[in-house]
Amino acid sequence: MNLKDKIVVITGASSGIGKALAHECASRGANLVLAARQYVNLCDITEKIEKQYGVKALAVQCDVSIEDDCALLIKQAVLTFGRVDVLINNAGISMRALFKDLDLQVIKRLMDVNFWGTVYCTKYAMPELLKSKGTVVGVSSIAGYKGLPGRTGYSASKFAMNGFLDALRVENLKTGVHVLTACPGFTASNIRNTALNKEAKQQGESSLEEDKMMTAEEVAKIITDGIQNRSRTLIMTGQGKLTVTLSKLFPAWLDKLVYNVFTKERDPLLK
Repeated sequence: MNLKDKIVVITGASSGIGKALAHECASRGANLVLAARQYVNLCDITEKIEKQYGVKALAVQCDVSIEDDCALLIKQAVLTFGRVDVLINNAGISMRALFKDLDLQVIKRLMDVNFWGTVYCTKYAMPELLKSKGTVVGVSSIAGYKGLPGRTGYSASKFAMNGFLDALRVENLKTGVHVLTACPGFTASNIRNTALNKEAKQQGESSLEEDKMMTAEEVAKIITDGIQNRSRTLIMTGQGKLTVTLSKLFPAWLDKLVYNVFTKERDPLLK
């Protein structure tokens, strides 16, 4: 797929991977519909993108955990541009707390945003994507292949997203709709700063070394290449590919490796 003049909808577009995806798609000539809760910031981003790349961009305030917001997002895209060619389900939040300690609202919130947000937006975009033989993207995670300690809700939401996209892909083998599951490794962004603690409040500080991670711009380029190449699944790091392989071949050994990695966090939850 050549992205020039295509209509790309991106959720969670006000920061991190979503913002980087907006710039990457615009640099390839796509017109954008950008969605996020932070509307003022989003308007600033769309204005700068239009000036920098000479494309059209629309900002839509949207909380993907609210079904009506997702319906309105797609309606605005169609009213403005007449169609939808690509939907990138990028909006997401994380968490950091042991299951025994957390308020169940933490898991509910993660499922509402990460899983149901993807389902809602995809449901309302499907009629348009079937017309355009377009692309559905889910920005998932290696946590959707291997459960990570202290991230029970995050892993659950990403496993659910992966299963949803996998089934959707099979349903659309004959329709021309392309389904891409993109799984970055640890990426330098604000997702860990805004991660929910055991009380469902933002933790405010990353527990990992952000400077050693992939950049959001690197992730955005890989995903956008995957859209153009109509890739099926993107596992973006060597560590991620190894994790997926070991989870199939040596799951018990991988459990121990993952446990040991997370004991090295700043202020570790595991000792």
